[in-house]
Amino acid sequence: MPKIPLAHWVDASVSWAEHALGPLFSVIAGVVTAAVNGLDGFLLMLPWWLVMIVAVGIGWAAAGWQKGWKLALGSAIGLLLVFNLGLWSDFLLTLSLVLIATLLSLLVGIPLGIWSAANARVHAAIFPILDFMQTMPSFVYLLPAMAFFGIGVMPAVFATVIFAMPPAIRLTDLGIRQVPGGLIEAGEAFGASRGQMLTKVQLPLALPTMMAGVNQTIMLSLSMVVIASLIGAGGLGDGVNRALGQLNTGSGFEYGVSVVVLAMILDRLTATFAKRRTPGRTA
Repeated sequence: MPKIPLAHWVDASVSWAEHALGPLFSVIAGVVTAAVNGLDGFLLMLPWWLVMIVAVGIGWAAAGWQKGWKLALGSAIGLLLVFNLGLWSDFLLTLSLVLIATLLSLLVGIPLGIWSAANARVHAAIFPILDFMQTMPSFVYLLPAMAFFGIGVMPAVFATVIFAMPPAIRLTDLGIRQVPGGLIEAGEAFGASRGQMLTKVQLPLALPTMMAGVNQTIMLSLSMVVIASLIGAGGLGDGVNRALGQLNTGSGFEYGVSVVVLAMILDRLTATFAKRRTPGRTA
C-alpha cells in the first residue's frame, strides 16, 4: 500500500505560507513582541511590593471584602515566596506571555464561538477542527511556530494561542446555546434586533460558562508558555528546562513551585469572577 505523502503536503503548505504571508507575519511578530516586552518592562519598572499589593487587592475585591481574605493571603504568601527565591523577573515575563496569549486567544475565540452558536454549518465545521487542535501533542505546535517566526517571544505566543484557543470557542458556543428558548422568544416578541438579542440576552446569560472558558484558556496558556521556553520564550519555563538539562532537582523544584503559584493565583481569580457572575451565587 503506497504511503500517503502527508508530511510532504504539510511541509509544502508551511513553505507556501512562509512566502505568501511573510510580510504579514513580520508585522504581527513586531506588534506582539512589542506588547509582551512592553508589559514585561512596565511590570519590572514597578516595585515588587506594589505589584504584590495590586494583585492581592484585586483578589480580595474579586472575592468580596468579607470572604476574600483567604485568596488575598494565599496570593501574598505565594508572591513573597517567588520574590524570596529570586525568580521575580522570570515570573513577570511568564505572566506577561500568559496575559498577551490569553488576550489574543479570547479576541479570536469568542467571536468564533458566537458565530458557531449562531450558525449550525459553522458549528459542524469548526468543532472537528477543535477536536484536532486539542488532541494534537502540544510540542507539535512549536514546529510551525518556528517555521513562521523563528525563535523567541513571537513563536511562543503563536503556539500558545493555537493551543489555548479551543476552550474559549467551545464554551462561548455552549453558553449561548444553553440560553433558554423562552427568553429568546420573549426578546423577539418585544422586537429586539439580532444584535440586541446577543448583547442584552445571550451574552449576559452565557457569561458564567464563558468565564469557565477563560479560566481554561489561561491554564492552557500557562502550560504552553512553559513548554515554549524550548524555542526561546524565556521566563520560568527556561529555568525548568535548564534544571532538567543539568539534573538539578532543587532548582527545578523552585521554578516549578513558582509556576504553580502563578497558576493558582490566575485560576482562583478567574474562578472567583465566574462565581460572582453566576445567577443566584455570590463570592
